[in-house]
Amino acid sequence: MSNPIQHHLVSTSGEIPGYRIVRPLGIVRGIIVRSRSVVGNLGAALQTLVGGNISIYTDLCEKAREDAFELMLQHAAARGANAVVAMRYDANEVAQGVTEVLAYGTAVQVEPSV
Repeated sequence: MSNPIQHHLVSTSGEIPGYRIVRPLGIVRGIIVRSRSVVGNLGAALQTLVGGNISIYTDLCEKAREDAFELMLQHAAARGANAVVAMRYDANEVAQGVTEVLAYGTAVQVEPSV
């Protein structure tokens, strides 16, 4: 599903340069829970022997953040927002090998500054 909120209209600050907030719509979030597969754990164990970046886990984390971000944008759009401010990520291990990734922020309606 294509998202009507453009990525340049998401900010980690409380504002979006060149736009003014005309209506706050409340907190929105996207949550993903991921687990590592046995095959992924084996591949990561082999990568740790060599040292450096463990790309299997990096890719897993990046995909989880991307999915949580897109869900947050869908939640914001469903509330009538066209932007999100004060966006943040959080992650927690909910069980051994199972991680929750949360993207959250404040849904807003913005319009270009004149």
